[in-house]
Amino acid sequence: MKAGLQRAWLRRGPLACLLWPVALLFGALVRLRRNLYRTHLLRSEKLPVPVVVVGNVVAGGAGKTPTVIALVQHLQAAGIRAGVVSRGYGRRGNGCLEVLPETPPELSGDEPALIRRATQAPVFVAARRADAARALLAAHPATQLIICDDGLQHYALQRDIEIAVFDERGAGNGWLLPAGPLREPWPERLQRGVGPDGRGIDLVLHTGALPAFDGFRSTRRLADHALRADGSRVALDSLAGTALIALAGIASPQAFFDMLKARGLALAETRALPDHYDFDSYPRPSDMGYTLICTEKDAVKLFPLQTDALAVPLVFEPEPAFFAAFDALLASRISPLPSSHGHKTA
Repeated sequence: MKAGLQRAWLRRGPLACLLWPVALLFGALVRLRRNLYRTHLLRSEKLPVPVVVVGNVVAGGAGKTPTVIALVQHLQAAGIRAGVVSRGYGRRGNGCLEVLPETPPELSGDEPALIRRATQAPVFVAARRADAARALLAAHPATQLIICDDGLQHYALQRDIEIAVFDERGAGNGWLLPAGPLREPWPERLQRGVGPDGRGIDLVLHTGALPAFDGFRSTRRLADHALRADGSRVALDSLAGTALIALAGIASPQAFFDMLKARGLALAETRALPDHYDFDSYPRPSDMGYTLICTEKDAVKLFPLQTDALAVPLVFEPEPAFFAAFDALLASRISPLPSSHGHKTA
């Protein structure tokens, strides 16, 4: 059902047209909610440090987490201490939690766990991102900037920079949910004065190979190695003669499978799993002669169950112009960047 609806979102066919009246109502509710925040009838919290939101206006994954990781690493290279907050989609419980190396992924969510592992930056999850941000600043007072993984529509947290991420689907058929994939009107959301704070989205980043409209580009490829559960590496080329079962519980599993095949790996079987799949009920393949190969996101949950599986990291690189534009926004919007927010730097 979900796959069929996503296919319907790519064009204005019979199913999309049937759902269009509901989309009109959804659009009215979106604008009403936005206006309630703009007129301060609904409260929006301002943090003592700058906030960068990385999200999307389409339903489903579009490459937010790789973008967050790339931004954190970019800031770290510039000597800026960044923290990350997230809702922790699919995790067990709604409480506020710091994601540590030993935190079970079912409590943190797979994407926050991956961000923590990839960047070593402070990562907090909570049902309300403002709660996660306050907890992060209390625990790590030297933090200079917070990146919010997802949350363009989470207006309860004020932001200084908004980044919208799109994959190869672009804006689909251009209609709002449920007739299309859009969570809010596009490209209306780009315009100044439209956002809940009177601003529009600042940067658009495309993660797909064929951008559907203007915006910055990026490249993505598989790393030259796979990772074992203990962190050791296996050269990807050395797996060319290995009997492999590839699995992926991400938004676009086929993209991962295609990249593996492009690297010359022979896949005996591919298993496309639901995004954020928990692996609690995943059956061990009956033929023990096969090696499981997966994404890093899947490995967060799979490694504790399948210690002999291999995970292939994704190398994601926004074009240099994107980082230049991001740095310019930092300089113009939040200059001078504070070294702390009322606390002594640790």
